[in-house]
Amino acid sequence: MTVSSSFALHATDGLARTGAITTPRGTIRTPAFMPVGTAATVKAMMPESVAATGADILLGNTYHLMLRPTAERIDRLGGLHRFMNWNKPILTDSGGFQVMSLADLRKLTEKGVTFKSHIDGSKHELTPERSMEIQRLLSSDIVMCFDECPALPADRDRIAESMRLSMRWAERSKEAFGDRPGHMLFGIQQGGLEQDFREESAEALKAIGFDGYAIGGLAVGEGQDAMFGCLDFAPSQLPVDRPRYLMGVGKPDDIVGAVKRGVDMMDCVLPSRSGRTGQAWTRRGQVNIKNARHQDDPRPLDEECTCPACRNYSRAYLHHVFRAQEMISGMLLTWHNLHYYQELMQGMRDAIAGGQFAEFEARFHAQRASGDIEPL
Repeated sequence: MTVSSSFALHATDGLARTGAITTPRGTIRTPAFMPVGTAATVKAMMPESVAATGADILLGNTYHLMLRPTAERIDRLGGLHRFMNWNKPILTDSGGFQVMSLADLRKLTEKGVTFKSHIDGSKHELTPERSMEIQRLLSSDIVMCFDECPALPADRDRIAESMRLSMRWAERSKEAFGDRPGHMLFGIQQGGLEQDFREESAEALKAIGFDGYAIGGLAVGEGQDAMFGCLDFAPSQLPVDRPRYLMGVGKPDDIVGAVKRGVDMMDCVLPSRSGRTGQAWTRRGQVNIKNARHQDDPRPLDEECTCPACRNYSRAYLHHVFRAQEMISGMLLTWHNLHYYQELMQGMRDAIAGGQFAEFEARFHAQRASGDIEPL
């Protein structure tokens, strides 16, 4: 018997929400941050290490996996979960954002997008139907409909044209997805920063009907103030009884601000990418471990953190292995960053459940304003 997927709200505090998405492969506590496993791996991390940080779900990338090793090969090998040794839920994006970023290497039509691979220049076509097929082959627990995401800034005519094309593609995605018990399909709201276009998009998606709804087309260079301005209205345009997913966000203060405005799910490459480049995120802000100020410091990155990097290693050691270009540097800093992000999500879940989100937010900003600890 297949277990159905569902979403339940447990508590609200202002617009902030906490709840759970139930899937056959496990429960996703919301608000949730999804580490990004672009090519069937979270870079510098073992799957069990990612799970140990508290992550309930990972994100995989349709565009990258369709090119290498191919969705068909992953399917023959038992699906993405078995392939990458991750037995919890996986969300896969549709590939639309990555194809958009190819710019001169793509051609957009009503049917879909043809593009050249960034790996070997081979030609491919991605349509709503093909995107659904790829994500079915990957056995994704949460599937994203295929959309077109214009870069901002853009004029209203371009935003409207793109949004309406995405809504037509959303309808085709829903039809191609079919009836798949135990799997969820999310629609993606578009419309740039324009409230009327966002409302039009939301109404079109609700008429089609999805298991969850994403807010797309943000975190593409518009800046935090503009993003928050859009989030002041966009989440409330979407159904209350379905999860809301803000795609591609972000920094810790972006995440807290999004949850404050009613967002349930987020993803970003930032914690893992930062870890590989010597950046650590802590409750007091960002630490650049490459700086010479850390070379004689015996203290941990964050004295309140319980991750392996903070429990077992000093700033001096982390500085040394980064400067020596040792692989353990990216491993430890990525583990710390993902641990911090999951700790942040748990803190918000607890605060919302206790009706104390405003206090949590104030404490979060006060700690960050205090800055990193002074060197010895």
